[in-house]
Amino acid sequence: MMLWSSSDAAKATGGRLTRNWTASGVSIDSRTLQPGDLFVALKDARDGHDFVARALEKGAAAALVNRVPHGVSPDAPLLIVPEVQRALEGLGAAARARTGAKVVGVTGSAGKTSTKEMLRAILSGQGPTHAAEASYNNHWGVPLTLARMPADARFTVIEIGMNHPGEIAPLARLARLDVALVTTVAPAHLEAFDSVAGIAHEKASIFDG
Repeated sequence: MMLWSSSDAAKATGGRLTRNWTASGVSIDSRTLQPGDLFVALKDARDGHDFVARALEKGAAAALVNRVPHGVSPDAPLLIVPEVQRALEGLGAAARARTGAKVVGVTGSAGKTSTKEMLRAILSGQGPTHAAEASYNNHWGVPLTLARMPADARFTVIEIGMNHPGEIAPLARLARLDVALVTTVAPAHLEAFDSVAGIAHEKASIFDG
């Protein structure tokens, strides 16, 4: 099933195509990539551009990059953008705009993933339900979860985490939540906050979405 056409992805990201393609999934890890996935070459501890050639060899439909990677032909299926992280956010925003799914966001000092999985189980009984894998709850995990959202999803469950002040609200706004939940507030990440009240204030910013 097609998840992204090259034209839709280019429109969402403002990128330049080297050729047309269709993608059935979105991946940020060449080790778990499935044939037909769009590989997103994020840069973190390691640069995803170093793994584009491997991803294409494994059957990636295309790669989202900010340059033609070393060892990759310029006419390989690429979507070239100024900034890959921002482009992933563009894919997430476009996926959210085109879906009819109700989107639920979960945050809290503990219990986020278990609550997400309980919601997935409950909502799946009411219709097709999409949810984040593992604990994909940060600045790349949330847009990735949105970008992977199938067209037939009736419900989507997003997990939103944080380590520092100001991280939750932008992710909540990107996800445009229909329902937001805070599981609990506890003295976690106190090194980045003045008090538990500060943590509570940050967690409450999920309602900004």
